[in-house]
Amino acid sequence: MFKITEGIKVSVETFYQPDYSNIINNEFMFAYKITIENNNAFPVKLLRRHWHIYDSNGTLKEVEGEGVVGVQPHINPTEFYQYISGCNLRTEMGKMNGSYLMLNLNTKKTFDVTIPSFNMVVPYKLN
Repeated sequence: MFKITEGIKVSVETFYQPDYSNIINNEFMFAYKITIENNNAFPVKLLRRHWHIYDSNGTLKEVEGEGVVGVQPHINPTEFYQYISGCNLRTEMGKMNGSYLMLNLNTKKTFDVTIPSFNMVVPYKLN
C-alpha cells in the first residue's frame, strides 16, 4: 500500500515477528518497512514523525518525535529513503497511520506528508 502527498510517495510493508512475540503475555511484535520516494524537483528533509497506533481492543498510542530511527534523512529528487522499525501490540491485530513533517530544502517551507494506514495481523488470524 502507498500514499502520495505533495509529491512524496510513502509505501509500507509489514511483517509479523514470532520470535520476538510472547503470545502468553499478549505481546505481538511487528516490523514495518517504509519507503519514502521524493517525486519532486526539489530536495526534502524529514524533520518529524507522528504515529497513531491502534490495538484491536480500542487502545490508541501516539508516538511523536524527531526524524525516523534516529536520523533526519535528506532525500534528493527522484531518490528514496528506506528504513525498518517495529511496533509491539497487546492484541493479535492492529493498525498504524500517521504523518511526516518535511522541509523543502529550496524554499525552507515545511509540509505534512500522510503515512497510509496499514494493518498488522498475526498470520493465523487470516485463516
